[in-house]
Amino acid sequence: MSYTITLIPGDGIGPEVTEAARRVLDASGVKIEWEVVEAGEKVMQEYGTPLPDHVLESVKRNKVALKGPITTPVGTGFRSVNVALRQALNLYANVRPVKSYEGVPSRYTNVDLIIVRENTEDLYAGIEYMAGDDAAVGVKIITRKASERIVRYAFELARREKRRKVTAVHKANIQKLTDGLFLECARKVAQDYPDIEFEDMIVDAMSMKLVQSPENYDVLVMPNMYGDILSDLAAGLVGGLGIAPGANIGEDGAVFEPIHGSAPKRAGQNLANPTATILSGVMMLRYLGELEAADRVEKAVAKVIKEGKEVTYDLGGSTGTKEFADAVIREMEKI
Repeated sequence: MSYTITLIPGDGIGPEVTEAARRVLDASGVKIEWEVVEAGEKVMQEYGTPLPDHVLESVKRNKVALKGPITTPVGTGFRSVNVALRQALNLYANVRPVKSYEGVPSRYTNVDLIIVRENTEDLYAGIEYMAGDDAAVGVKIITRKASERIVRYAFELARREKRRKVTAVHKANIQKLTDGLFLECARKVAQDYPDIEFEDMIVDAMSMKLVQSPENYDVLVMPNMYGDILSDLAAGLVGGLGIAPGANIGEDGAVFEPIHGSAPKRAGQNLANPTATILSGVMMLRYLGELEAADRVEKAVAKVIKEGKEVTYDLGGSTGTKEFADAVIREMEKI
């Protein structure tokens, strides 16, 4: 079977890491025709927007996309292209696996959990306004429909991945209506999955527990902003954002992307670590049902990292982006 997949290279190091991932995925044996479309800062002058209509149309048509990081200005300028994509395509589930790989410098060696983040509402709905000259107001939206949907997704993922426990993360002790509704929905949905252990935890306590004993957790599900913060925290447990993949999944499509930023200062230098983008491609292959190819790619990445001879600077080596991809491809040929 062959697939047509949208490829959005992105800004900064995006073109380099997506090209490395594309070469590795092409070498997996899965037949992919890539439809390359540009978004981000580089198209602002031409289209007046970082997310032109034809980009959305490409993803809607192909149903699957691999995307590099896109720069989001801080404080001013356009809103996040990532958030806009998720909302426009109703990619309601943000899925971020966090896994220890032997050879990655880290304080932990036994982390293997998945953070499931609601992707369409919360404060990230972007509803905010000035109340006079000296006060800014942000509106936090939590709905029953979205909460039940994301918690059910987390339980179905846990069952599919043979995970033992789902933890709902919230701040319902303070946000009694918004997070209170999310927690109510989580408890209700959990009743449909008696085979999976369920617990809930306040987000600040969860932050501490992840640092103390990350091995105690399997699948974490939470509203949008907590998921954004805790997924970066969890990535730090296993060596950083350079090895952290991500997926945005909806009922009619999915976009796969690394969770790190565009690192414009590193652009064009063949220094960037493409692991997170390659592993996002692994998630994409599994989403497509290409399980054997996905396992081959992940095993090859793990082997290259474990050996430590052909890895990028952030992993303790001096290998370039292209050369890292070359090493993964050579390793795949042995599997």
